[in-house]
Amino acid sequence: MIDVAAIKAHAKALLEKGTVRAVIGYRNSTAGLLAEPFVFTGPESVDDLIYGPSCVQNLALYLVNDKKERAHHKSDDARPVAVVAKGCDARAITVLLQEKHFLREAIHVIGVSCEGTGVVDTKKLARKLGGKHAVEIDFDGGEAFAVTTADGVQSLPAAEIMAERCLECRGAHPQLADIAFGEAKTDRALHTPFQAVKHKMKEEQDNRWSFWARQFDRCLRCYACRSVCPMCYCEECVVDSIQFAVLPDTTAEEKANRIKWIERSPNRSESAMYHMVRAIHLAGRCIDCAECERVCPVNIPLRLLNTRLEMEAFETFDYNPGSDMNAPTLTSSFKDTDPNSFIR
Repeated sequence: MIDVAAIKAHAKALLEKGTVRAVIGYRNSTAGLLAEPFVFTGPESVDDLIYGPSCVQNLALYLVNDKKERAHHKSDDARPVAVVAKGCDARAITVLLQEKHFLREAIHVIGVSCEGTGVVDTKKLARKLGGKHAVEIDFDGGEAFAVTTADGVQSLPAAEIMAERCLECRGAHPQLADIAFGEAKTDRALHTPFQAVKHKMKEEQDNRWSFWARQFDRCLRCYACRSVCPMCYCEECVVDSIQFAVLPDTTAEEKANRIKWIERSPNRSESAMYHMVRAIHLAGRCIDCAECERVCPVNIPLRLLNTRLEMEAFETFDYNPGSDMNAPTLTSSFKDTDPNSFIR
């Protein structure tokens, strides 16, 4: 079982000593069951820090946001920022370190093992409760969640209401951590890796495009998937050019000749282009936190798209994103043993 009091004590000590300038973690939300990310800046505020199966967000995103805010405010505080990191969060941080997005000494990683469980899928939980409203969820032993409703507390097997990504997780214990809490379990005996995407590939073998065409038709182009992804840290996205200023004297010819890779209009071809380009940009970088799928307002199964490329990287090149901060990235490494049958 995770000792939340010990996590709080460590975070509070860091802030009291001034070792870090802030601790990025979780606290209870007033907007629903899921915890909310929060930046703790004072020792007294750490009393609100929590950790449990409702802590679903990937906090690596807030390290990216922190860097942007510091640059905007021209902050000269060189102290590191601490972050509470699950296994998937730690892998995302590792990828960002590989890409030199920030330096290792700029962050203090408080690793938390998911042990035999993971985080909750609220849709699965709602179906399991059959209309009852969950007001609280916590760990209940090694492989169960204690769910509180108006009728009381009941224990549910974690595997029945866990997020799909947790069922297939290949790294529930953070390998990158300055201090780690929880037991490092490696034999979780849940689903095999890439089970969901392999099942979908087999199921849709004859009409795969029709399946994805239906998904792309529903896309609103709200870019929530991009906003929640810690790997989408580009200052300018290919679908949103901010370098071309339209002024009163800008001619129609200048507007027409502006390079525009993808239109913002939510039609099938443009939405397909957007999602495909984003998936390719995530190849060898996506650590399967599935935040993009969780926040999608129209429930497009984006995890299937991204893990398809993750599976190719793993099975073809034996590459596991976020496993080693000192290793080269997938696209910057080459081995003599790499398959090259595609070369003609």
